[in-house]
Amino acid sequence: MLLAIDTATETLSIALHDGDALVAEVTLNAGRKHSALLAPLIERTMTQAELSLDGLSALAVSVGPGSYTGTRIGVALAKGLAAPRGLPLLPVTTLETVLAAQSPRQDDLPQVATVSAGRNRVIWAEYGCETGAWIERRAPRIRDWQALLTTCDRPFRLSGEVSPAGLAAIRSAREAGATIQLAPAAQRIRRAGYLAEVAWRRLRESDASAFPADRVMPVYLQGPA
Repeated sequence: MLLAIDTATETLSIALHDGDALVAEVTLNAGRKHSALLAPLIERTMTQAELSLDGLSALAVSVGPGSYTGTRIGVALAKGLAAPRGLPLLPVTTLETVLAAQSPRQDDLPQVATVSAGRNRVIWAEYGCETGAWIERRAPRIRDWQALLTTCDRPFRLSGEVSPAGLAAIRSAREAGATIQLAPAAQRIRRAGYLAEVAWRRLRESDASAFPADRVMPVYLQGPA
């Protein structure tokens, strides 16, 4: 059984996945209450699923980029659970989780994945689909929404976290003639179930010893100077 933890932004999500099926998942907007909510949420979810920490075989955690404090809380707890038990801990980035919820496309329309960075800023990267897989075309960066929409000056799909300021900027860009396909709100939520799917795929492709907990570190991005 794999426990997946994502606290990289105001969204808090955990999931239990046995490699074949999603056993349990909880996702909520936690604001800045991750430190108070995360451990009790894991305990309650595992109890309701009639599981214990001793039954875990692996963990996965979102390592960012995202909120400095939120990411650190999730990574610290995941390492604290995995290291003493000698369990593999698989790091997965926030943008990978956004992409995991999107089916690869076979046309030329690029995919922009977004994660909230606070203060009306957004973390984003651009991807294209090649042979059924997402390939990074523009590396992750932090900008405001206007800068994102100005940089992406051709038609694209967008998925991930979109703030009210982002929705307003997208509406204005569309009114000005921009072609932006916005994924439905339910698909834009970053869910730990998808994080777990990514982690299980990597576990099957590599030996568990390739994912020691002590090597997992948060990923942070600096905004433009």
